[in-house]
Amino acid sequence: MIVSSALLKDLRGQLKLVEADLRKQAEDAEVAWSGELREQFDYATAAGRTGLTWSAWRDGEISQAAVAWLIAATFIRFCEDNDLLEGAVADGQIPAPWIAGPTGTPTGSRVARAVEHQTGYFTDHPARNDRHWWREAFSVLANLPAGKSLVDPAHNPVWRADISPEAARGLLEFFRRTDEAGALNHDFTDADLDTRFLGDLYQDLSEYAKKTFALLQTPVFVEEFILDRTLEPAIAEFGLKDFKMIDPTCGSGHFLLGAFDRLLAHWTDEAPALDRRERVQRALDSVHGVDLNPFAVAIARFRLTVSALRASGERSFVGAPAYGFRLAIGDSLLGEQGTQGDLLASEDAFAYATEDLGDYKGILTPGQYHAVVGNPPYITPKDKALADRYRLAYPTCHRQYALSVPFMELFFRLAAREDPIRSAGYVGQITANSFMKREFGRKLIEEFLSGRDFSNPVDLELVADTSGAYIPGHGTPTVILVGRRRRPVSGSIKTVMGIRGEPGQPTEPARGLVWSELVANVQSDHFEGKFVTVAATPRDQFARHPWSLSGGGAGALKEAIDRRPDQLGARVDRIGFFGDSHADEAFFADRLPAQLGIQKEVRRATRGELVRDYSAEFSESAIFPYDEFHELLSAELLSDAVNRLLWQRRTTLWSRRVFSGQTYREAGKAFYEWHQLPQAGASRSITFAFVATHNHFVLDRGGKVFNRSAPVIKLPALATEEDHLNLLAILNTSTACFWLKQVSHSKGSQSGTGGFMHDEWEEFYEFTGTKLERFPLPVTNLMAFGKKLDDLARALDDGEPDALLARNTASSQVGMLDESRRSWLAVLEEMVFQQEELDWAAYSAFGLVDGNLTYAGAGLAGLALGERAFEIQLARRNESGADESTWFVRHGSTPITGLPTSWPADYRDVVERRLALIASDPFIGLLERPEYKRRWATRGWDTLEKDAVTAAVLDRLEQAELWRDASGPVTRSVAELADLLRDDQVLIDLLERLVGGAEVDVVPALERLIAEEAVPYLAALRYKPSGVEKFREWQHVWDLQREEDRIDVGGPGTKPTIAVPPKFGQVDFVRTAYWKARGKLDVPKERFIVYPRVTRTGEGSTVLGWAGWNYAEQGLALARLVGDAKAAGATHDTVIPLLAGLAEVEPWVAQWHHEIDPAFGTSPAAAVSGFLDGELHEYGVTRDGVTAWTPPAVTRGRPRKDA
Repeated sequence: MIVSSALLKDLRGQLKLVEADLRKQAEDAEVAWSGELREQFDYATAAGRTGLTWSAWRDGEISQAAVAWLIAATFIRFCEDNDLLEGAVADGQIPAPWIAGPTGTPTGSRVARAVEHQTGYFTDHPARNDRHWWREAFSVLANLPAGKSLVDPAHNPVWRADISPEAARGLLEFFRRTDEAGALNHDFTDADLDTRFLGDLYQDLSEYAKKTFALLQTPVFVEEFILDRTLEPAIAEFGLKDFKMIDPTCGSGHFLLGAFDRLLAHWTDEAPALDRRERVQRALDSVHGVDLNPFAVAIARFRLTVSALRASGERSFVGAPAYGFRLAIGDSLLGEQGTQGDLLASEDAFAYATEDLGDYKGILTPGQYHAVVGNPPYITPKDKALADRYRLAYPTCHRQYALSVPFMELFFRLAAREDPIRSAGYVGQITANSFMKREFGRKLIEEFLSGRDFSNPVDLELVADTSGAYIPGHGTPTVILVGRRRRPVSGSIKTVMGIRGEPGQPTEPARGLVWSELVANVQSDHFEGKFVTVAATPRDQFARHPWSLSGGGAGALKEAIDRRPDQLGARVDRIGFFGDSHADEAFFADRLPAQLGIQKEVRRATRGELVRDYSAEFSESAIFPYDEFHELLSAELLSDAVNRLLWQRRTTLWSRRVFSGQTYREAGKAFYEWHQLPQAGASRSITFAFVATHNHFVLDRGGKVFNRSAPVIKLPALATEEDHLNLLAILNTSTACFWLKQVSHSKGSQSGTGGFMHDEWEEFYEFTGTKLERFPLPVTNLMAFGKKLDDLARALDDGEPDALLARNTASSQVGMLDESRRSWLAVLEEMVFQQEELDWAAYSAFGLVDGNLTYAGAGLAGLALGERAFEIQLARRNESGADESTWFVRHGSTPITGLPTSWPADYRDVVERRLALIASDPFIGLLERPEYKRRWATRGWDTLEKDAVTAAVLDRLEQAELWRDASGPVTRSVAELADLLRDDQVLIDLLERLVGGAEVDVVPALERLIAEEAVPYLAALRYKPSGVEKFREWQHVWDLQREEDRIDVGGPGTKPTIAVPPKFGQVDFVRTAYWKARGKLDVPKERFIVYPRVTRTGEGSTVLGWAGWNYAEQGLALARLVGDAKAAGATHDTVIPLLAGLAEVEPWVAQWHHEIDPAFGTSPAAAVSGFLDGELHEYGVTRDGVTAWTPPAVTRGRPRKDA
C-alpha cells in the first residue's frame, strides 16, 4: 500500500543525498557528465536559452538529474510490486524483482530474492557496481515498447548522470528498508494501479523544481469543470475522428488523464465493437502535451501508460504495444508557434539533452487543436535571457510580465481558428488573475482578450472568479477563462463574480461552499448568492484594463464613488517610487552608520511593511550617494566606508540594466548610483504601503528614503501642509480602501494557508500609483481629521519604548515603562475613535449617505478594538451563526453585541443609527465590512518593549571603548564583557526587565542575546558547502576587480572579463541568524564577530569581536587572538581555522590599509601579512592549505560502545 506523504518525506531526504553526490560528479573533470554539462551551458548561453551563472545553472541540472534518478527508481518499484514487468528479464536472464518487493508474499521475501539476483549479477560482472545494477533495471523498462519513453535512453539523465557506487548503494538500501516487523517501509502494491501519488512527487519532491517550474497540480474538480466546457462541446462539434486536444503546460498529466478517460468513454459509446486496444489507441491519438520539466513529462507518460494498460485489460508492460501518445519535453513558448517567422529560428536549433521536442515535429503548430486546456505557470520568468526571448515572440508580454501572459496567447494560437469551412477550437484554463489589475496585463486585455486582434481572434465565453474558492495548493488568486478562437459573436460574456470567500477550510474542496455555489449556478442567466454573482457582463467592460470581478453590488458602489468630478492624478505632481536602487540588498541595511562610520551618504529609510496607521517606522538605513537635490555625488566625494562597502558588490551593481537593455557598465553609469531617482521636488511626501491588506498612507516632512515597497505621492511645490493633511485623511478612509481594492491586484493570503483565506481582510493587495491617479476626490475638506490623526500618530511614536529609551536610558526611565504603556494605549484608542469618525464623515463627503452621522459631542475620548459599529454588527452575526469571522481572535479584541453602558447617551444614539444603516443600506453595508475597515494590527506593547530593551542592551555592548585596549583592537569573551560592565546599573536594569525578574545571571542572558547578532569570522563557519562555493566565486571576482583597478591606474595587461557572482540563499548559511545578518549579497549587518572553537582559560563563554572594526582592526585583533590562544596551549586544530580567517581578511587589509602607521613604523597590511607568514611557516602549511580547512562533521547520537 502506498503512503504518499511518507514516501514524499523520505524521498526528499534521498534527494539531498543524491544531489550532493551529483554535485561532486559535476565538478570532477574526470567525469564525462561534468564535461557535458559545461558544453551544454556554453551552448545554452550562446543560444539565449539561459542567462544564469554557471553555478546557478549547474545546480538546476544537478537537481533535475537527481530527481530523474528517484523518479525512475520509483517507476521500477511500482512496476515490481504490481507485477507490471512480469516475464521481463535483466541482463538477458535475471527475472524480477531487481530492487525489492513485498516481504510477506507466498513465495517469500521479494527483497531477499532481489538481493540474490543482484549477487548473481556481480558474480557474472565482478567489475560492475550498484549503479550498473540500477541501469539494468531501467533497461528492462526501456527495452519494452510500452516502456521506452518512460526512461528514454536518448534523453533521460539517468543514463548520463553517473551517481557514485556509494550513492547507488544507498538508494538500493532505501528502497529495501523494512520496519521492525520485517515489512517494507515503502510498499507500492495497489490493486487499482492508482498513480495519483506520482502527482504529489511531481509537485513537492524538489524545492528547486517547484520554484523554477511553478509546479502545481490541478485538482480533479477544477480539471473536470474546464473539460466539461471545452473538451465535451468540442467533441460534440468536431466528432472523434482526427480529434486533437493539447495541454501545452501538461505537468504530471492531470488534464491529459482526464481527457483520455473521456475520449475513451466516447469511443466506447461510438464504436463498442472496435477492438479494446484500438479504442485505447484512438483515444491516445487525440492526446497531446508538452512541458519544460523532464520529470513532469516522465510522470505524465508513466501515468498515461498505466491508464492505457488498465483500459486495455492488460496487467503487464510485457507484451503491451508502444502506446502512441504524444507527450514532448521542451519549452512550449519557444516551439514552432513562438518563432514568428525567422525571428528565433537560428537560435532554436539548440535543445537541452533532456528535451525531445524535436522528436514530435508539428506538435506546436498553430491552429490545429480542437481543445486547448491547462493550468499554466503563474511566476515571472527569472532568467532574463528567456524573458527577453518570450517578449520577442509574444506581443502581449509587457513590463515585468508573468508567464500567464504568453501562455494565454499561446493557448489561443494553438486552437483551430474559425474559417468558412471550419469552426473555432475551444480554449480553457485556470490561471493567475494578476493580469486583471496589474499593469503588465494591460496589453493582454486591451489588445488580445478584447477580441480586437484579427490575426489571433479571441471570443471569451466565460470569465469565472475563483479567488474565493478553496483550491488546494493555489496560494495565488485565480480565474477560469473559457473561450474560442474566433471573432466575438455576442455582446456579453458570462461572468462569475466573487462576493466573499470560504468561511472555513472545507474538508472536501470540491464541496466547498464557494465552489459548489459557482458550479450550481454558472449556467444561470443571473444569480445573486451568498458567495458569487452570475451575470452577463457587457463585453466592452472586458476590453478595458483593469478588470473587476467583485459581485454583491460592488460594481454599483464603485460607480457611485466614481461620480466625483475630480481625480487624484489632477492634483498631484507625481505618484511613484521615491527611487529605485534595483539592488536593495546592497544599498539598504540596519545600523550602517553605527557599524561603518558612514555619515553623509546615509539617510533614515523605511519600507512598505513598516508603513502602517499614519506612521512609518524608519528603522533602516539607506546608502544614498546624492545631495539634497538628488544630484549624484562624484566618486571623490564618497566616504571611504561607502566606497569600500559598494566596491565589494561592484560587478553585481554594474550588471544592473538600464531601460535600453545595456548594463550600467556598458551605459557608462557609475556602479554606485541608483537605478531611478526622480527630482527631489517638495520636501513633504505622502508615502504608502505598496502591498498590504488595507490602505496605509503616511505624511512625511522630508529627509527620508523610501524603498520600492513604499512609493510616494508628491503634491505640487505650492501645496500647503493643509493640502497634504486633507489628502492624507481621504486616502485613509474605508471608502478609499473599498475603491482601491476594486481596481488593485489581489496577491492572496500570505498567512501560509496555501490559498485559503479564512476572511477577506487577510488578503493582500498591490496598490499602485497608476490606480491611485484615478481615485475620485470629494469636494468636502477632511483636513481636520487628517491633522488630528497625524498628531496622534506622532504622539504614539514618541511614546513607544524605543523612543523613550533613546531619550533617556537612566534607570528611572526603565522603571517608567509600565506607566508609558498606559499612555500609549490611551493614544491608540483615541486614534481608533478618530478614524471611525473619519470613515463616517467620508460617506457623507462621497454622497453615499444623507445627513451627518459623525459624533459632535465631547463625552468620548477613545474606542477599544471591538467597539466600532461594524464590529458590534459582526459580533452579532458570529453569535447567531450567520458568520464565522476570526476578526476578534486575530486582533486580540473582545466581541460585544450590546452597546457599552459607559458610553454617553448621544454617542450611543449615533452608533444605533450607524448600525441601522449598515443593516438597511447596501452601500454602507459593503463599506462597513472588515475588509475595508482599519485593523489597527500593531505589534503590541510587549513586543515593542522587548525589541527596544534588547536593542538598548546590545547598543551598550557595542561601545567602541569595550573593543580596544592600550594595544589596539581586542577580542572579548562574554564573561569579560560582563565583568567590564558589572557597574553599569542601567544594563542590569534592562536585563532584569527583559528576563522579568531581579538577580539576573548576566553571562547567560548576554549569550542568548548575542547569539542572534553574531556571525563567524570565517567562511567555512558561516556557510554550508554550497555557500562556501559561492563565496569562493566572490573571492575570484574580487581578485579580478583588483586586477582591473591595477590596469585602470596604468598597470600593464588587458582588463579581465568578470562574471557576475551568484547570490546567496538561506540554504547556503549554517544558521538562519547568519542569513538574516547577511542576505543575498552577503552584506555584513551583524553587530558582533564570533570566534567558535576558541575559549578563554578558566571559562567557556563565547569569544567575540566587534563588527564595527575595519578590516585592519579585524586582522590585528585576529592576530592577537592567535597569540593568546597559543599562549593558552591551543591545539593545531584550534589555530589553523584562525589562520584561515587571517588569510581571508588579508587581501582587504592589503587593499585598503597599506599606508604606514607612524605610531608603529609599519602598515597594518605588512603587520598582518608578516604575522601570517610566520605562523604558516611554524605550522608547515600554506595559505591554500588553511583556506581549505573545513569544520569537522557534527556527530549525532550516543557514541558507540565497544563489545
